[in-house]
Amino acid sequence: MGGRSGKRVRALVPPVRLEEPMSAARRPLPQLLGDARRWFDDALLAALREADAIPVTHTQLQLFAVLDEEGTTVSELARRMAVTRQTAHQAVHALIAAGLLEQAPAPASTRRRLIRRTSEGERAHRLAEEALARLEAHLAHRLGGAAVDALRTALEADWGTPDPARVEEPAR
Repeated sequence: MGGRSGKRVRALVPPVRLEEPMSAARRPLPQLLGDARRWFDDALLAALREADAIPVTHTQLQLFAVLDEEGTTVSELARRMAVTRQTAHQAVHALIAAGLLEQAPAPASTRRRLIRRTSEGERAHRLAEEALARLEAHLAHRLGGAAVDALRTALEADWGTPDPARVEEPAR
């Protein structure tokens, strides 16, 4: 941050005192998960730019992540992304215009259209998978392999159905 004099000013953040309850210094888990997701997305977008891949947005990146190999309908993409059908439709058409996706009739129904990767989209997908592998290795180096393995195990576990009425107060 720059002050009026143009000198850099370092923000002073008081250290957390140990006698404070842990919950006072801890951010909510959903916020931390969102930050982690943004870290991966930002790093992945930077890696794709560095590899001269066709530029994409965060939403388009998310769409690529939930797209099935054989193709997926726009409605299903919207459901998986937890966005409106219109948002998914806009992202799909921007990626079609960029040459990364194409529409094809579904084998079981000529009325349904499947969205799938083009050969350029496959190349971008491979670049993204390679970049994600490097990012995970970087994370394991920074945090430790055991921490990354534990994180993966926790995220892959069955968390059950979210039912606020059944959430119990933790034992003290």
